[in-house]
Amino acid sequence: MTTTKKNLMAELEQRSAIIGIIGLGYVGLPLALRYAEASYKVIGFDIDEGKIKKLSGAKSYIQHISSARVAECLSTKARFTSNLKDIETCDALIICVPTPLSKHREPNLEYVISTMESLIPHLRKGQIISLESTTYPGTTAEELLPRIEQAGFKVGKDFFLIYSPEREDPGNDTFDTQTIPKIVGGQTLDCRDVGMSLYQGVIDQVVPVSGTKVAEMTKLLENIHRAVNIGLVNEMKMVADSMGIDIHEVIRTASTKPFGFTPYYPGPGLGGH
Repeated sequence: MTTTKKNLMAELEQRSAIIGIIGLGYVGLPLALRYAEASYKVIGFDIDEGKIKKLSGAKSYIQHISSARVAECLSTKARFTSNLKDIETCDALIICVPTPLSKHREPNLEYVISTMESLIPHLRKGQIISLESTTYPGTTAEELLPRIEQAGFKVGKDFFLIYSPEREDPGNDTFDTQTIPKIVGGQTLDCRDVGMSLYQGVIDQVVPVSGTKVAEMTKLLENIHRAVNIGLVNEMKMVADSMGIDIHEVIRTASTKPFGFTPYYPGPGLGGH
């Protein structure tokens, strides 16, 4: 174990590390608050000055996150800024920016790449970067890794890189940031070890995988499973309606089978892009 890895893991596990959250939307903001509530010092970054002003004034702009929760974290461990100079003080950087689809329905990595390039001038040895944005297998290794190495860092030795996909379900009263299991795939095994230390202090269950591509593919499989089954049940609803059958009774009945069936319910569609 290198001294750099040992020191960073110790800081993360002792909660003396400073956590930087890049992007304060429905993924980044609850994560930032979770770290603050777990006694980490947190700096939340966003290019939207309106968001920074609201958060600094203890006001939430996300429906299921209360302003009281923001205020409590502000009074203890969290602060919010658009000044990337503060990246230099962070020990861990978690990227939570959107990855929408392009007009050709291809992954648009504009926000991920521009964020990474804006971070490069402020990086230093002994940091870890975690990408949480939904993307295709290979993004971490093909887009983030070369940029970090071109800046003069040896990933897995003096700098650490992981992919850990977000699994937020806004407004879910049963599962939240702390209780949803977290996947961690490292660019190297040492990266994965540091990534485990990054999340174990705030997430109840952290699930290690063999690499970043596995973690990226896992996120896609989860989303594809959801998309296919929501599409299927909506089609079945139309078929059932045309035949005078109550689809909800059908789903309840099918759910009595103890294996091989997962209930999905008809609705307005997937949501999101």
